[in-house]
Amino acid sequence: MKLSEQLLNSLIEITSNSAIACYPYIGKNEKILADKAATDVMRHQLNKLDINGKVVIGEGELDEAPMLYIGEILGNGKGPQIDIAVDPVEGTNFVAKNQPGSMSVLAVAEKGNLLNAPETYMNKIVSGSHIPKGSIDIDFTVKENINIYSEITKKKNSEITVCILERPRHKEIINELNKLNVNIKFLTDGDVSGALLVSDKKFNVDIFMGIGGGPEGVIAAAALNTLNCNFQGRFLFKTAEDINRAQTMGIKDLNKKYEINEIVKGESIFCATGITSGDLMNGVFKQKDKYITETIITHNKSELKLIKKEVSLT
Repeated sequence: MKLSEQLLNSLIEITSNSAIACYPYIGKNEKILADKAATDVMRHQLNKLDINGKVVIGEGELDEAPMLYIGEILGNGKGPQIDIAVDPVEGTNFVAKNQPGSMSVLAVAEKGNLLNAPETYMNKIVSGSHIPKGSIDIDFTVKENINIYSEITKKKNSEITVCILERPRHKEIINELNKLNVNIKFLTDGDVSGALLVSDKKFNVDIFMGIGGGPEGVIAAAALNTLNCNFQGRFLFKTAEDINRAQTMGIKDLNKKYEINEIVKGESIFCATGITSGDLMNGVFKQKDKYITETIITHNKSELKLIKKEVSLT
């Protein structure tokens, strides 16, 4: 079974409409209402598709509805069986405070081809397709990875940019990057979009590294896989509850280092529409009687595509 062009177009429609649903809440300090608005639209429109879909990366457990919860069945049941990863609003704080970089995200693959990620942290390292696979590694030191990247690309350290979430847990990494005279692009949130910045030289990000969300890692991997980029991740478990949830999801080796082809297999579609403008794309723009959105989409080793869409007000 091949993921169809029709499905691809439907996903663009869904993330666009989910992003538009957030528009009234931009800058209103109402992140919960914004998330609910996007989630309601995404659920409603996914349920109209000719698919037999299951949420494998969602926003919570069954008792946390109205979020799109892990295990929720979506679609009218008449079409192909697919795994679905959702993040109706990546960067809810960005929407609430009208800051750049929020987006509405969907990723899909054939059934069994997306890793079921527990709601826990993941250590990640990401680089573009111009770096041979296996060259840099989350088990190497920061200095080793920077030296390897410098040698491969012939870039001086001062010409290399690393993107990382600005968090206290990254203090040692940040100190080491500063010692190495490497440029740092800090993110306050949104590690899916951060990881995607390695996919094109125009974004001027060489490596994304550090600890972020596990589910977000799977969603990012779905996009990066289609672009032949490099991604490694390892889940980090803090509590017995975290470990139990992971084991329930079928994760046996708790210390496993996942390569990208172990996180997402076969064909996948990644689709994200900007809510507030950021590095990747513009946010929702209202112009007289219509909304204008921008969506990035990847599918089956294709290039990253930017789609501009106009939606008339109803």
